[in-house]
Amino acid sequence: MLPKLEGYAAARLGSLDTAALATVTGELASLEQTVLGRADLRAVLTDTSIAAASRGLIVRDLLNAKVHDVTLQVAVYAASHAPAQEVPHALAELAVVARELSESGNFELRGLGLLASRQRVSGFADAQLDEIESQNFDEIEDELFRWARTVEGNLELRRLLLDRDAALASRVGTVEALLAGKVDAVTLALAMFVIEGGRSRDVVGTLDYLVDYVARARDWRVARVHTARPLDEQNRNALVTSLTTLTGKNVELQIADSPELLGGVLVEIGDLRLDATTRGRLGALRDAVSPGHLYESSLNRND
Repeated sequence: MLPKLEGYAAARLGSLDTAALATVTGELASLEQTVLGRADLRAVLTDTSIAAASRGLIVRDLLNAKVHDVTLQVAVYAASHAPAQEVPHALAELAVVARELSESGNFELRGLGLLASRQRVSGFADAQLDEIESQNFDEIEDELFRWARTVEGNLELRRLLLDRDAALASRVGTVEALLAGKVDAVTLALAMFVIEGGRSRDVVGTLDYLVDYVARARDWRVARVHTARPLDEQNRNALVTSLTTLTGKNVELQIADSPELLGGVLVEIGDLRLDATTRGRLGALRDAVSPGHLYESSLNRND
């Protein structure tokens, strides 16, 4: 299983009670059979020309309001994070781990290398961060940073948490005892999973990796919107819906009036920039009709 999907599934499936897990296990098995039995659906999900986010939307449309929320969440995550050719296999693996968890009560985490372990932790973080407001991200980021410095600066604590021979339950229990009630619940869950799902020798490194990951995740939750004219409620809602669909996250808007744009909107979210402004279109037109471009176009016409 892809490390990020494994971490995400550990968070989502591990949060279910026995009855809900049985429901999700059955639904994931049915989804696997549906994908196997429908060549048209399998062709769409493995089409490399379709964007990852669009594959997730296809699965969401297929399952929405028909299955348990967790079935929907893990299936959409698999479709939007696995390489196109591996989507059917990723869905099948979800069905397997759900069944194993249902039967054994344990979610077995494989031993992974350094980078893969960090990816698994980031998948777990995606599940934890999905449900919280963006204003909480700063607190979680700060708490993870301070916990990393605590581990780094306390020799005895560091020896315990980095000891591969120490019982996992003891190491996780130490983290819980030190942080429970003192940090946000998401911070606690992430700090504990760093021990469970990360590399034992990389606890501080993984915590620092998570600090940066949470900061980047927040950037994808807040869209900075520059608009030439104020947006009414209908346009705000439409923009939020479009950006949420595009990113797969609950997006909040930070709107700034920018009359110099002449018309339209400029949206910046994460490392994505969407320019639908009059000024932007005029700039593109100016570039297109610049002397160099006109000369190049003239040569092309004479070919």
